[in-house]
Formats: sequence, C-alpha cells, structure tokens
Amino acid sequence: MLNKMPHFRRKKSGKSFPVKVCTLDAELEFNLEWRATGRDLFELVCRTTGIRETWYFGLQYEDSKGFISWLKLDKKVQDQSIQKDQHSTASFMFLAKFYPEEVAEELVQEVTQHLLFLQVKQAILSMDVYCPPEASVLLASYAVQAKFGDFDEDTYKPGMLASEDLLPQRVIDQYQMTSAMWEDKIKVWYADHRGMSRDEAEMEYLKIAQDLDMYGVNYFPITNKKETELWLGVTALGLNIYEKENKLQPKTTFTWAEIRHISFDDKKFMIKPVDKSSPNFIFFSQKVRMNKLILDLCMGNHDLFMRRRKPDSMELQQMKAAAKEEKQRRQEQRNRLAREKKLREEAEKERAALEQRLLQYQKEISSANEALRRSEESADLLAEKSRIAVEEAILLSQKAAEAEQEIALLRLTAMQRDEEKVTLERKTREAEMLTARLVEESERRASEANKLKEELIRAREAEKQAKEKLLEFLSRNAFTGSSNKVGSISSSLNTLYAPPLSPPLTPDLNLLDHDSSPLLNLSLNSYDLLQNADADQLSLEIEKERVDYLEKSKHLQNQLRELRSEIAVLKVGDKQTDFDQLHDEQIKLGENKYSTLKKSKSGSTKSRVAFFEEL
Repeated sequence: MLNKMPHFRRKKSGKSFPVKVCTLDAELEFNLEWRATGRDLFELVCRTTGIRETWYFGLQYEDSKGFISWLKLDKKVQDQSIQKDQHSTASFMFLAKFYPEEVAEELVQEVTQHLLFLQVKQAILSMDVYCPPEASVLLASYAVQAKFGDFDEDTYKPGMLASEDLLPQRVIDQYQMTSAMWEDKIKVWYADHRGMSRDEAEMEYLKIAQDLDMYGVNYFPITNKKETELWLGVTALGLNIYEKENKLQPKTTFTWAEIRHISFDDKKFMIKPVDKSSPNFIFFSQKVRMNKLILDLCMGNHDLFMRRRKPDSMELQQMKAAAKEEKQRRQEQRNRLAREKKLREEAEKERAALEQRLLQYQKEISSANEALRRSEESADLLAEKSRIAVEEAILLSQKAAEAEQEIALLRLTAMQRDEEKVTLERKTREAEMLTARLVEESERRASEANKLKEELIRAREAEKQAKEKLLEFLSRNAFTGSSNKVGSISSSLNTLYAPPLSPPLTPDLNLLDHDSSPLLNLSLNSYDLLQNADADQLSLEIEKERVDYLEKSKHLQNQLRELRSEIAVLKVGDKQTDFDQLHDEQIKLGENKYSTLKKSKSGSTKSRVAFFEEL
C-alpha cells in the first residue's frame, strides 16, 4: 500500500498546476509553476526522497495517446503531452530507468537499493522478467527476510505468508502444490537467513535477480533488412539481438565499447561501429516514437557505461566514503546488539541452570530430611520394642522365681505328706519341666532384648551420621548464598540489555528532438574515449569477477538443483510456458546468462553485423 506523504509546495510565481509522483512505496504531491521544466520536477522528487544517485532514475508517464514515455528534463512539463486526470493532475512514476552492471559494487545509497529492489521484485512477480521456479522460491525467502526480519519459531504461525505476494502466478500454476506446501519450501530458506538485515536481504535478492536472463533488458520489436521479426534488447552493457520466439538467449551482442555513432531517420536506425572496416548496423522499428525512446535509452546506458570506466567523481567518492562509514557504523551496532543478545542469552541460561541446581538441592534436602525422619521413627520403634522385651524378660524372671518358690513349697509339703509323694513327684517333674521351659523362654527373651538394644544403638548411630551428613551438605552448598546469587542474577538481567540510541550530480540526459532536424546524428565519442582507456580489458575484468562470483555460489546452485528435483514430480506438463522450455534446454546444455552473452559476443564486429543481416 502506498504511504501518503505530506504536500510539498514551491513558492508560486504566477500560475501553477498539481503533480502527483508515485514511487513504489510512497506517493508525493506537488504544485509546480506553469513554466517548470522536467528537470525542476525531477530534482524536486530526488530531494524529497533523498536520492543522490539520480543517474539511475527517471519520471515515466503515459501520454495523451496512451504511449509510455520518459519525461524530458530540458523541456517544460506542460509541453510534453502528459495525460491528466479529471482534476487536471499530471501523474508520474519515479522508476529506475537504467540498471547497474554489478549491484553490489555500484549501488551506494540504501534508498536507491530499496527502490531498485521493489521495482525488480514487481517485474518478477508480474512476469515481465522470467524467473525459474526454484529461483522464485529463493527470492521469495529474501523478500520475506527483508519485510519481517529473522525467522522466529515461537511467533511464526502456519499460513502467515499466505497473504503475501511472493511467487509469480506462472510458477504457482505449474505445480500441483498447495499454498501451505509453497510456504514450507520458502520457510526452509527463510530460516537460513537469520541475522540478515533488511538492506542485506535486499542486496542478496538483487544479486540473484541480476543473473536472470531478462533482468535490466528493455525490449523493442524490430526488423532487419530481410524484414525478419526480431527483438532489440537495450542493456547496461550494450545492444542484444533476440529471435522473435526467444527473449532469453541473444543471438548476437554489440557492446557499447564497439559503438561509435548512433542516429535514426524516420523508422530506420543506424549504428556505426568503432571498427571502421565493419559495415553499419541497421535495423527498422515500428514507430518513430519508439526510435526516440531507443535513442534515449542508448544515450543513457552508453554514458553510464563510460562513466563506470573512469575514476569516480569527487561527489561519488564522498558518497561512497559516507556510505562505507554508515555501513561500518551499522555493522558495529549490529555486532554490539548481537553481543548483548548473546550475553543476555548466556545469563538467562546461567539463571536457568542455577534455578535447576536450586531445585535439585531442594529435592536432595527434602530427601535427606525424609530419610532422617524415617531413621528417627525406626529408632523410636526399636526403643519401644526393646522396652517391651525388657518388661517381658522381667515378668518371666518373676514367674520363674514364683515357680521356684512353688517347687520349694511342694517339696516341703511332700516331706510332710507321704501320701502325696507320688503326686508331688509328678507335679514336681511337671514343675521342673515348666521351669525349664520358662528359663529357656526367659533366656530367649533376654537374647532378643540384647539384640534390640544393639539395633537401637546402631539406629542411633545411623541417626547421628545422617544428622552430621545433612549439616555437612548444607554447609558445603551454602544454600542461602545460592539463593542470593539467583536473586542478583535476576536483578542484573533486568539491567543487562539497554536498547541502543537511534541515532546533485545530474547526468546530461539531453535527448535530441527529432523535429529539430531531418536526421538525428548523435556522436557518442566512443572512439576518443576508448583511446584513453582500455575498455575491452575492463570488460574482461568484469567478466572475470562474474566467473569468480559464480564459482563462489556453487553451494547455492546445488541447493537450487535439489529444490528443482524435489518439486519436479509435482510439475504439470501442459502448464509450461515457452520460457520454461527454453530455460530447461539452457540448463541441459549447462549454460547460463553469462556464458550465452559471451558466446553472442564472439567473433568480430563485422562478422556479427553480417550474421544479424542474415537472420
């Protein structure tokens, strides 16, 4: 959704008119003086948005005939046939008109990078730029990282990405996969991007997107002298020629370093190579207006191509230095936050460990107390049993004494009464037997009492040892000190984390008016510039850097191949587009964008011009 920004009004001097300018994340409204030029409006937009890398951007509009055009900076806005709405408001889109050759090396400002990211993302999702399914999933994961930040398993909910526009509809239609299945594939990549900031995620998105075949190419339908229908692709590196059915792989390429002179007459477009022995490169467009647009894009791309191969201006050097300092400052801030987060996590882990140890100590103390209680109960029980045994032994002793007295009395009675002798003898024998049994029982009870006393002594000794062990355990672990430590750690955790304090170079895009001369003859002075700088060598160096980058990204390519294999079984064959088939053939041949471009640039300029004319 576009964010409504406040009105910016220039001081009026006479009649004015309203203007609305839309970027891909904001909407600006101005009142312009009636005589204001395109440059006045462009500079006003750049100041408002903070854009200093102005050479990439332009103001696009739809004219009264419905044709998409770029605002001419040196002409008055009112003189450019701009279509207006019912409120007489002229509407423009602030878009990247030219693309960098290498985003990571050329882009300086984050706002430039962000706007280019939004534009490339929109082009991929709207299918203006072809993107393979596996690369679409990877790009979607970087887009999610840029918007939502780090993946968090605790806060992430299934279906969270369902409402986001992340994949081209062409990709969704080609596979028998539900939204949840696509979300799972994206989530796997998304989780790998942890710790990546928004600008880093957007830069990774652009680094992958710039390797797509259709990235940064402006296509125009043309014909050669044999009236063969072809596509002309205007890019940051030069002009590509494509067959009508294949916008992915150029048949031949002419770099800006090879082009010396560009002009057009009516629908005929003529390019003179630096190699004077080579014939002119001639093609025909459908409309004169289209030739003007082609010429405008050729001028801008050629100027940027030459500027990249010269030392940076003082202003650009200052911008890069400031951007580098800002990047370092942000990196240091991110590192500091990461360290503080790590310290906080470690403190929380230590706190959890201490709490766990505290619980363990409490359990051990509880167990020791329970053992002590059981020991005390056992000792009391044994003491009671010992007391009962002693009482029983005393009672048996008393009964034995009484029995002995009774025997003595019987014996005395036996001597007195002879007639009872036999009976007394019998009773005596019985009494003796009873006495023997009682004595035996008494000795047994006494023995049991001794054993109970020994067990009581051992129980009291065990009780004593348990008490000593408990006292030693409590003194060793310093339970009270640990609790105080946990409390201090809890207090320190609350103060550990403190949030950090938040803290025109204008290229000459002069477009010659076709009406001012019957023949536009634009001399780009390539020949003189190339005499001063070895542009071919620089091109080779850039290409070498590309190869090095591809070597470093082998791991990424392997992951993309794995994903391609995983989803291949779910592909719906009849839903494949011509681009998909062309891309699959390219993969089978082991080719990519840069190997195809290298092949299309092979041979001399003369041979490539002849090849173009024979298409």
